[in-house]
Amino acid sequence: MIRVVIAVLLSLASVYGFTQTPTKMKLNAGIVTSQLEETKAFYTSVLNFGVTFENEFYLLMHTPNHQAELSFLLPDHPTQHPLFQKPFDGQGMYITIEVDDVDKEYERITKTGAKIAFALRDESWGDRHFAIVDPNGIGVDIVTYSKQEEK
Repeated sequence: MIRVVIAVLLSLASVYGFTQTPTKMKLNAGIVTSQLEETKAFYTSVLNFGVTFENEFYLLMHTPNHQAELSFLLPDHPTQHPLFQKPFDGQGMYITIEVDDVDKEYERITKTGAKIAFALRDESWGDRHFAIVDPNGIGVDIVTYSKQEEK
């Protein structure tokens, strides 16, 4: 009897979509800022991002390998819902960029003249990283993760 109940429940779940695999999702974080030109210059010259799309009020950028995107939007733009109009206040946000060789990136980024927020260092949990700050006050943590040993 219990097997019949389970089979019926699974059939109903399948019919109503509860057992389907999730829809593919792609995350694109957006920052509302009045500094579109400074932001574009920073991400292209310091982090080698490319421009996916831009117009007079919106800038969509991608990582060098096109695996992630980051967008920037002018504040108070009349085409945007009020939810997307208030500018970022420069606190409480960071992004992490994982790289294969953080030492190489540290050397390269230092040569661009970008201000280093904290120098290259090793953490007790094994990661090696450093940070810079973008023109909007967003901390950019550049890291090479270490493989964690299984216990």
